[in-house]
Amino acid sequence: MDYSNTNVSLWNIIVQMGTIAIVLLLSNFLRRKIRFIRNSLMPTAVLGGFILFIARALGYKFSGEFLEILVYHGIALGFIAMSLRIPDKIEEGEGSSTSIRSGAIIIGSYTIQAVIGLIVSIGLAYTVMKDMFKAAGILLPMGFGQGPGQANNIGSMYEEVGFAKGRNFGLSLAAAGYLVACIVGVIVINYLAKKGKVKKHDHAEVSGSVSVDAFQDENEIPTAESVDKFSIQMALVLIVYLATYLLTWGITSALNKYAPAVGDMINALLWGFNFIIGSALAILTRVMFKKMRKSKMMTRQYQNNYLLNRISGFFFDLMIIAGVAAIDILDLKGLWLPFLLMIVGGTVVTWLYLSWVCKRVYKGYYYEGLLAMYGMMTGTISSGVMLVREIDPEFKTPAANQLVTGSSFAIVMGAPMLLLVALAKASDVMTFVTLGLCVVYFLLMLLVIFKVGSKKRK
Repeated sequence: MDYSNTNVSLWNIIVQMGTIAIVLLLSNFLRRKIRFIRNSLMPTAVLGGFILFIARALGYKFSGEFLEILVYHGIALGFIAMSLRIPDKIEEGEGSSTSIRSGAIIIGSYTIQAVIGLIVSIGLAYTVMKDMFKAAGILLPMGFGQGPGQANNIGSMYEEVGFAKGRNFGLSLAAAGYLVACIVGVIVINYLAKKGKVKKHDHAEVSGSVSVDAFQDENEIPTAESVDKFSIQMALVLIVYLATYLLTWGITSALNKYAPAVGDMINALLWGFNFIIGSALAILTRVMFKKMRKSKMMTRQYQNNYLLNRISGFFFDLMIIAGVAAIDILDLKGLWLPFLLMIVGGTVVTWLYLSWVCKRVYKGYYYEGLLAMYGMMTGTISSGVMLVREIDPEFKTPAANQLVTGSSFAIVMGAPMLLLVALAKASDVMTFVTLGLCVVYFLLMLLVIFKVGSKKRK
């Protein structure tokens, strides 16, 4: 085997991961030493992402595909580590009704964004931009709420039926949405911190040795053993992720063989949302371990919350840096007006809507829930995690978990949205029909948010 630098496949991942490590340490240094950056509450990983983004824009060659791989696997591994943790009382108190309502919040965000986007595209088509593709507004929730994958798919689909640069438009909306999540989210965190509504975490306050109580729960496996305790935690995370891959592969293979039509519809969805399957398997593993300890089949607790938090934090940091660095605003010549109107409208309306509904759903952790949802519904789930980490660095509230459990319900509740996407492009009349159906579906989601579990809450 060739071990020299000419073996690109051998050294490429080391070079790129080393570059990310340098950027992470540099951004940490800048945040610690430059007061303006420190007071801005910009997350270190976001700052690192912007540094790498600027470097790529200036010509530094860094694989965009590698960044996308980091984001994809980082989300799943981070949430698996979180889901393996032993839950505290506030997490145990979260029932399925809250997860259902979280799913309704997500779909409500999609539909209100679709309404705003369609109002902009239809309005421009009948006023100053006669050649505007009327169904283009559907790309706002695809870019903001779903991220670059769906924005690319739907944009390409619309390109085939007459929307010139539809793919570029969708991907640019997704990139701008991520910027909105980072910039607006940081501004909001600063505002809330100044008002005393959230705690500004100064990590210098908690530096030093980790106490035994924080590191070692009762009846855990010992720290000093033939295998390192951290290795055990990583082994659990990787085994669950391997099981996630095997389960998803088994389901998709079976669908391709026995129900190819269904497979064509949901296979991409299953692989795209593998972090949900991974989180579910991690929770199942956690429950199984608990039952084995109760029945005395297992005498020790293998999960360590402190180390699992560190693992999830590591993967989330990688994911955030890669996600920001991968941003790419493409050629939008002739489409800047609808692009800017949708960005402004989507940013404001999404914030107003989430501020309203999250206050009624996330009792006891309103700001954590709001920032998590706003980050996800303007960017991706990674930006939601990024924002909530700034005010809840140890994920002591269920806000981050609600992104996962809510998304699992949203997959089912959001199925009609796929039909609306196809309906909108059929004709001008169908575009108006789609707008009306989005309004109706939005009102239906509000009904779910305010009515599900209402008797239990009373």
